[in-house]
Amino acid sequence: MVFKERTFYGEAPEGVAPPAQADLETRVANCLATVDGLDASDVSVVSKGNTILLSGTVATIEEAERAEEAARTIEGVAEIVNRIAVV
Repeated sequence: MVFKERTFYGEAPEGVAPPAQADLETRVANCLATVDGLDASDVSVVSKGNTILLSGTVATIEEAERAEEAARTIEGVAEIVNRIAVV
């Protein structure tokens, strides 16, 4: 058996997505999952730098606002782009 170093398009897999970016997404998503009065099962979280994009659907405008407020409480979040639709 020959050992071959893992790469992703010539770079180490760890270098593809900055750990801080993935960590920020995870922290925001975990926060949304625990907020009372918010069903975030159809909400997705994507980060680009310190900007968080919230998208998906919720049942009421209050839930969309609650999701944005909760995301703002996470350390490292500088801006929120809220594209959550109410269905």
